Amino acid sequence: MTSLAALKSVAASVSERDMANAIRALAMDSVQKANSGHPGMPMGMADVATVLFSRFINIDPTAPDWPDRDRFVLSAGHGSMLQYALHYLLGYEDMPIEELQRFRQLGSRTAGHPEHGHALGIETTTGPLGQGISTAVGMALAERMLAARHGADLVDHYTYAIAGDGCLQEGISHEAIDLAGHLKLSRLIVLWDDNAISIDGPTSLSTSMDQPARFKAAGWLVQLVDGHDMEAVAAAIEAARQADRPSLIACRTVIGKGAPNLGGSEKTHGAPLGNAEIAATRQNIGWAYAPFKVPDDILSAWREIAGRGQAARRAWEQRLAASPQRKAFERAIGGKLPDAVFEALGAFRKEHVEKATKVATRKASEMALAAINGATELTVGGSADLTHSNLTITKDMDRIVPGDYAGRYVHYGIREHGMAAAMNGIALHGGFIPYGGTFLCFADYARGAMRLSALMSQRVVYVMTHDSIGLGEDGPTHQPIEHLAMLRATPNLNVFRPADIIETAECWELALKSERRPSVLVLSRQNLPMLRQAHSDENRSSRGAYVLREPSAHRAVTLIATGSEVEIAVAAAERLEREHGIAAAVVSMPSWELFEEQDADYRKSVLGSAPRVAVEAAARLGWDRWIGDTGAFVGMTGFGASAPAPDLYKHFDITPEAVATAAMKLII
Repeated sequence: MTSLAALKSVAASVSERDMANAIRALAMDSVQKANSGHPGMPMGMADVATVLFSRFINIDPTAPDWPDRDRFVLSAGHGSMLQYALHYLLGYEDMPIEELQRFRQLGSRTAGHPEHGHALGIETTTGPLGQGISTAVGMALAERMLAARHGADLVDHYTYAIAGDGCLQEGISHEAIDLAGHLKLSRLIVLWDDNAISIDGPTSLSTSMDQPARFKAAGWLVQLVDGHDMEAVAAAIEAARQADRPSLIACRTVIGKGAPNLGGSEKTHGAPLGNAEIAATRQNIGWAYAPFKVPDDILSAWREIAGRGQAARRAWEQRLAASPQRKAFERAIGGKLPDAVFEALGAFRKEHVEKATKVATRKASEMALAAINGATELTVGGSADLTHSNLTITKDMDRIVPGDYAGRYVHYGIREHGMAAAMNGIALHGGFIPYGGTFLCFADYARGAMRLSALMSQRVVYVMTHDSIGLGEDGPTHQPIEHLAMLRATPNLNVFRPADIIETAECWELALKSERRPSVLVLSRQNLPMLRQAHSDENRSSRGAYVLREPSAHRAVTLIATGSEVEIAVAAAERLEREHGIAAAVVSMPSWELFEEQDADYRKSVLGSAPRVAVEAAARLGWDRWIGDTGAFVGMTGFGASAPAPDLYKHFDITPEAVATAAMKLII
């Protein structure tokens, strides 16, 4: 076995330029073999990445989840071969050369874009441009918050992101850099691949933005360097590490650097170079090795970097073992909520069943959050400038402000998309459970990051209030109609629409227990009565749907509703029995997703065999699954209107009378 000293001796003769050329070669070879991919960015940013990893970044491939590691985010995720090449060169156990040879193939770890959880060391899923840099903001915020709680001995790392022109053109980037600059997130360093090329050609086709000026205006330290001058890149990174604010390093690069005929052209962006150009590139950069072959001395130089990270990790583990903060830190990183949270929610439900508390479910959420936040410090709240409409702050929650990160409430500003991405970053970083609020209608603005929450299986809780025409006078621009269908169509996403204060508390409990799935709490603006007849220790919402009201006689019709319309269904059932002698069951269905997961017998027992009527102040799409071909739907068929909520329900004929009439038509 070769000794570490021998490896260091061999590696010492290797230049960083040789190390960078290994990235270039692996990138062009992998893309060529796959006949698919993006070689230009990895080749252009190889020099920058080499400097970052060889001189600065602290990671340990043998312990990829070490809590105090530096985070690396490849925001320009189409350049995924940069990350895969790095992981092979550094020695991640799941990234042998065979995985690079299977780039973009079914079953490989080398997916077209980096996917969190699909391969070791990938901190976040990227590819949708702008998401990576925005998620990195959340990671950098989480680092500062965790350091404020547990001290610099345990939390002292950086978040590095490589972003491209596309990331900076996406609107989410503006939300993210504004928030980061305002909060003075000094541990965030963005390396911009400033190659002035996009898919269509030069970026001048579509933009004249002075990006450095934009970052400066947002409060960032900005440096401009030649991205192929390794000493200049190193000096810029060192200066950024000493800054008291986030940093942008604009690295002027040549896309496809090294390719003698195609370098600098959009032709290298998203297509293989071709055998002839690859051969010419090998000659041009002095890479006299076969495809996928990295000589031992260059590979040893890369593996030495991994050894440095391993030493740093072991030193950190010694500090953790000696720290009085050890148990608290491990609990936070573990993310397991104490039993006290669920005991508090159980007591909360019992109290409010007995009181028959009538409040809007947004208010019920605030009340449940008071119990949750009082029992754990893991939860971190926030809102997109709607704190006192979403009701997401509770007593004794200190606000996070620039330079002071000891609090647990974030004012995200009017940045729904940036908020969602930042919450992804907080969740991915570890140490906290983030929740954040906006109006349900603005799920449209947050949608891209919400989808990634689900794709990455992150416990992020979206508190979305003003959930229907019930918000009233703000009108159709703010009244969600199609949004429930959109959210319910998203895989691995809990969508909860509770009917009263008890279901709200139950849905909060389910969201917090869903460690591998994000949740959306869909909450009313208007007051809703408490509908349960008695307290039960069972969380009845946990099965997605249940019979809230069982008729005394054989069921003649089943009325199914969610949220604020459950009250309407109950009134309709009472009307049917009182005026027509028709036995109607009422099913509350707070979560389609959880109901789908139940066995067939349970679903049949809830839905019954009688005709069904669904009522929801939203679009019909999806409801036919539950009501069948012969069922009826009472809800919205178009957009809303501006008026007081009671007038709107009457105008759009979402009333007990309308539900009863629909039921009568089915059974008579």
